[in-house]
Amino acid sequence: MLTRREDIEKRTEELLLPILLTNRFELVDVEFVKEGGNRYLRAYIDKPGGIGVDDCETVSRALSDLLDQEDYIADSYILEVSSPGLGRPLKKDKDFERSMGEEVEIRLYRPKNHEKEFQGILCGYDGATVTIELEDGEQMSFEKGEIALIRLAFDF
Repeated sequence: MLTRREDIEKRTEELLLPILLTNRFELVDVEFVKEGGNRYLRAYIDKPGGIGVDDCETVSRALSDLLDQEDYIADSYILEVSSPGLGRPLKKDKDFERSMGEEVEIRLYRPKNHEKEFQGILCGYDGATVTIELEDGEQMSFEKGEIALIRLAFDF
């Protein structure tokens, strides 16, 4: 049984996919969240070489029209379409596959070896377990259920 939030996200994904296919964009994520006093329906899209403002506007206009037609969200909300940006979380299998060999940051719910944060090269993923190679060459594996957040690392 899907929660109301999950149902809205799933239905929005279904509306988005034909729009993204037409424009050769990839869906990274959809989220329906409350921040402050506002609700946001956010769609994160990507393409090789990155997403631009015009791309976001194209998808936003098409999605907005479909959302008005379908009218399945009772609350008022703000629609945002954007690129996933730096430090994007890895959520779906394809995110992990695409990020193999990249440096990631992992935050755990509970400490492991007295630490809650780890950084390393993503070198393994099987759907249930994430494996990274630490700076010293040692490999460390984490069950997906113990990971609060995993995202691409970025340096400034």
